[in-house]
Amino acid sequence: MSGETILQASDLKRFYEVSRGTFKAKAVLKALNGASFTLEKGKTLAVVGESGCGKSTLARLVTMIEPPTSGALKIRDIDIVASDRATRRKLKSKVQIVFQDPYGSLNPRQKIGHALEEPLLVNTTMTKNERRKAAMELMDFVGLRPELYDRYPHMFSGGQRQRIAVARALMLNPEILVLDEPVSALDVSIQAQILNLLADLQQRLDLAYLFISHDLSVVKHIADEIMVMYLGMVIEKGSCDTIFNHPRHPYTRALLSATPIADPLREKQRIVLHGELPSPIDPPPGCFFNPRCSEVTEKCLKVFPEIRTLDETEVACHNPID
Repeated sequence: MSGETILQASDLKRFYEVSRGTFKAKAVLKALNGASFTLEKGKTLAVVGESGCGKSTLARLVTMIEPPTSGALKIRDIDIVASDRATRRKLKSKVQIVFQDPYGSLNPRQKIGHALEEPLLVNTTMTKNERRKAAMELMDFVGLRPELYDRYPHMFSGGQRQRIAVARALMLNPEILVLDEPVSALDVSIQAQILNLLADLQQRLDLAYLFISHDLSVVKHIADEIMVMYLGMVIEKGSCDTIFNHPRHPYTRALLSATPIADPLREKQRIVLHGELPSPIDPPPGCFFNPRCSEVTEKCLKVFPEIRTLDETEVACHNPID
């Protein structure tokens, strides 16, 4: 049932110890430094930001590839962090991931029919014929002809490979799909086909999507909510319409200004961010965005802004845009 909360994250953090040399103490890299959100069935939450902002780290935590350093992550009110191994194994089938590179996520020596059957072989007691039938049905479901069953990954186009990757993610009937840049490696025309497929599957299966992307023009067509991240932190969150029509954080406004618009008559002011992305090992004091921000004040240099609700948006900024 759409509208039902299926995933809850509260102050999720993931830190890594990084060696700085033989005689130096290890540094702490804060790849994800406090993400809180909910995800509903039948809805899409898009996570956007520059490379290094913590998007892929978040994906690894949600799919239980890695444990969080701290914070809570619940699927249907079951705390993943506090669960035993058997419970986590059962929950893993509920969350599946589709990676950016469809070729890199497939074994080049394995026929795609066998690749599709593998999750069923590992996680179920289905017979060989039952597995083959399920794989064939799912191939048809994502628009692949059954005679392609015995072909190898190199014999497919990029769009077909991504359809295979989507089909494999659906083999265990998940409720949540984590889509990590699922169309960024594809041509624009093929991107549209895969996005249409994902929208159709979501409607038919009532799936929840965590859609990770740096491309806001793609996000605009698929997201219900958008969460903007910067240097491991959530700095703005709101509905897709609210974020696109009334961004409150200077960083969000800069990201949106770089998004192409298919209207030659519409004037657009490009906001160029100066300076480099700070190091997550040694972030600046105060607001992490202050070295690149056009709205910076004395307070921004000293005090980190807590996230707060303004109208329909949650924003972490001392000087939000009206």
